[in-house]
Amino acid sequence: MLGEDSGIEVEALGGAPGVHSARWAAPGQSKPRLLELLAGQSNRGARMITHLVAIAPDGRELAVAGVLAGEVATEIRGTEGFGYDPIFIPEGEERTVAELGNDWKRRHSHRARAAAALLEALREQGAS
Repeated sequence: MLGEDSGIEVEALGGAPGVHSARWAAPGQSKPRLLELLAGQSNRGARMITHLVAIAPDGRELAVAGVLAGEVATEIRGTEGFGYDPIFIPEGEERTVAELGNDWKRRHSHRARAAAALLEALREQGAS
């Protein structure tokens, strides 16, 4: 069995919205609400995070996380991806995830990092 939860944690909001990222605003309003709350903020630091938990048939549990650090943009930019991709700029980049594109995202996102961490943890436990 595999469980997953992802969200964006914003420094200026004390880590919010976090696990509530998908439902902390009316449908379609999450990005505009976040941009509004950060208007005029100099600290736009944030991180996208995914937690994966795998439970083996014998009950053993593996929990891992994948993190993509960066900051919240000042406006919506880009057309690829979903969720917060059009307003999240990864560390070391100037473009949002939505501008960097789905190929970049498949290799570098918080979910890709969590999946790689889970695969490594499974290998360490002798799973194939």
